[in-house]
Amino acid sequence: MQLILPSPDYESSYREYIQELGDEERYPFPLDFDCTDFSGLLAKLENFKNGVDLPEGFVPASTYWLVDDGKILGVSNLRLHLNDRIRHAGGHIGLGIRPSSRGNGLGSVLMTLTIEKAIEYGILEIHVHCHKHNEPSARMIKANGGRLESEINDGGEVVQRYVVNAP
Repeated sequence: MQLILPSPDYESSYREYIQELGDEERYPFPLDFDCTDFSGLLAKLENFKNGVDLPEGFVPASTYWLVDDGKILGVSNLRLHLNDRIRHAGGHIGLGIRPSSRGNGLGSVLMTLTIEKAIEYGILEIHVHCHKHNEPSARMIKANGGRLESEINDGGEVVQRYVVNAP
């Protein structure tokens, strides 16, 4: 199992992942990008990483795929810095696990590997947020060293804001 940057080698697996998600809300947000033109999707993800053509309010972010045996099992998105809005609610890391692979601890693995990438980028205080009702996410964040910094109301939802400090 490894964490990789998006690659054309995984187009088929990516399309299967998107189909498996169906109509559920997609995390992290790059899973909402149109993948009809797969090379265009890869270019857009590369632009996000490099801070090119970002929509207003967005910051540079690297997307990673957790893969094993040729299959994408999960996706994470690491924001390379925070603006005021994302610091308020959003944080550095968003991630999701393919529905058929959930419940096997892969979210914690994906978070661990993404935290390692954050540290490689020099992010030493990593903000990770989740909705209060999402207890599996809170457990995963705590298992990766997250300490609850605060809870806020954001658009009628209680958001728990955790911080993971690099060793």
